[in-house]
Amino acid sequence: LIVLLIIVVANLKKSSGASIKVQTDRVTRGNITASVSGSAKIQPEVQVKISAKVSGQIVKLGVEEGDYVKKGQFLVQLDPTYYKAAVEQTESSLEYAKAGFEKAKNEYERAKKLFADNLISKAELEIAKSTYQQAKAQVEQYDAVLKQAKDNLSKTTIYSPMDGTVSQLNKKVGEMAMGSQFTLDVIMIVADLTRMLAETEIDENDVVSVSIGDTAKITIDAFPDTTFRGVVKEIANTGVTKGQGTQEEVTNFLVKVLMLDKPKGLRPAMSATVDILTETHKNVLKVPIQCVTVRTPIKSNTKKSELKTSEAETSPENKKSRKPRKEEKPIRVVFVVKDGIAHQVPVKTGISSDTEWEIVKGLKEGDEVVSGSYKVLSKQLKDGDRVKIDNSLKKYRAEQGK
Repeated sequence: LIVLLIIVVANLKKSSGASIKVQTDRVTRGNITASVSGSAKIQPEVQVKISAKVSGQIVKLGVEEGDYVKKGQFLVQLDPTYYKAAVEQTESSLEYAKAGFEKAKNEYERAKKLFADNLISKAELEIAKSTYQQAKAQVEQYDAVLKQAKDNLSKTTIYSPMDGTVSQLNKKVGEMAMGSQFTLDVIMIVADLTRMLAETEIDENDVVSVSIGDTAKITIDAFPDTTFRGVVKEIANTGVTKGQGTQEEVTNFLVKVLMLDKPKGLRPAMSATVDILTETHKNVLKVPIQCVTVRTPIKSNTKKSELKTSEAETSPENKKSRKPRKEEKPIRVVFVVKDGIAHQVPVKTGISSDTEWEIVKGLKEGDEVVSGSYKVLSKQLKDGDRVKIDNSLKKYRAEQGK
């Protein structure tokens, strides 16, 4: 029995002295930059969708996809046969109307002289005048129809409205182009590929920190391991809501970032990621982002005070009037290691980057803080726990990175 007792006591001492293995980092001083990220699509800053204003069959294309064009350069020819015939028919009708107008004009002039000599009645004069005015209106009508017919004929030939590149060609020779004032039948797209935008949607909670002129870093999937510079050019005033009325409802705002660096071979609709740098704080205390976790505040009551409180709460006088204790709200904390013991320290944080938190209050430069593992920081580690520092894995990763 004595031997068993000694073994049990030894095991209890051993377990009570057990320590948790952790990784640590130091509180450093430097600059930190907050950023807002979002997936993006590359689009030209200026592009024009070319469509026909009149309907017709495409008989000639002056360009191919990828060609560079100048403003006023020929692009598309539609079959003009119908529109030429309309012009000729209207010209003939106009000449006929002009002849009728000359006849009505002469008869009206003659009627005025006869009426002055009292040779015709006023009613006959009014008829001649009315015939003259109708003939004049008919000439004006056919003149307007002729102008419209000539305008329609001119629209069968389409020219480039700007300098740019044919980024998309949707039609071939022989296909129909449907001209309409209400819908666009896009034949091709001409875009200025010298100025490109990265268009991204930013969440409503983050867009308030984005401003016109903010710098940005752009990474394009087609150009890995390369970062391009950009600047915020435009922020939408109205958001777009997706999943409205559901738990997945989100509201995003379109943000356009002008690319200052443009790689060769960049094409519209390429996928990218945009990191907009919204704020920079210089010479501040900072820790790796994984060091900051959330815990309930530590209670500093002594056993004696706890006993008195417990007795007071259970007394008959206070049982009825006792109010339930309010649950403490979790706060941000960092575990500082001193003499092998982890101490839970509440901190006030500032801005954060992708990898670091700014520490406004609670730590000082050089403090050793627990940075891993995630499981230890999120669940296991508590104030006063004994810890064993093991940074061998971190050093190995650093060496591999080099």
